[in-house]
Amino acid sequence: MILGIDVGNTNTELAVFEGDEILQSWRFVTKTPRTSDEYGVLIKSFFENSGIKSGEISSVIMASVVPNIMYSLNNGIKKFIGIEPMVVGPGIRTGMPIHTADPTELGADRIVDAVAAFSIYGGPVIVIDFGTATTFDYVTAEGVFSAAVTTPGIQISVDALWKNAAKLPNIEIKKPASILAKDTVTSMQAGLVYGYIGQVEYIIEQMKKETGRRDMKVVATGGYGRLFYQETDAIDIYDPQLSLKGLKIIYDKNLR
Repeated sequence: MILGIDVGNTNTELAVFEGDEILQSWRFVTKTPRTSDEYGVLIKSFFENSGIKSGEISSVIMASVVPNIMYSLNNGIKKFIGIEPMVVGPGIRTGMPIHTADPTELGADRIVDAVAAFSIYGGPVIVIDFGTATTFDYVTAEGVFSAAVTTPGIQISVDALWKNAAKLPNIEIKKPASILAKDTVTSMQAGLVYGYIGQVEYIIEQMKKETGRRDMKVVATGGYGRLFYQETDAIDIYDPQLSLKGLKIIYDKNLR
């Protein structure tokens, strides 16, 4: 069995693979400070609650955009599972050329998502990850990571409103029945959600226009991906486990 770990700014996702199938998956909050012992005990508790034995894990692969937790997480895995993790970064084979100005600037999460989307759904493809930031990445028909767009995630927009405007409350992110709001909460929800749908559709349209590839697929993932997939025809596929699948694909490429 292979353990894949995707460390995001807000949440960390884990999955155990048996072959190419996800046997079990879990999630915990990334920003909570933890020691290596706490990480090890937490991961082992996930295993135990799912009937998985640590000794059944043969390899671990990780991708992270949060460098300051990696020392403790790495050591926790080594101490409690007894495996040195493979980390997505320089020197790891991904099978995907990156044609950007500085490939070293590209987050491991974006590489993992792009590899998964191209491998599973083909190219050309726009990969959207609705996470702490919302990212739009373009992979060509030949499997080249060619361009990237980054915007604030919708939760960042919500936080900015209620933290910086004294009379505005913190709100639930959901689409109101109408954009013609009658109160403060639904007016904020209307502006945020309808506005974000418009942003997503415009960026997709502009990427298709500038690449000249009207035929490209659009694949979404991430915490708010389902919401926007349900609200716009501009997104073709929603895959909530895209990042985890990408980790397994990259792991397999490094066994060859």
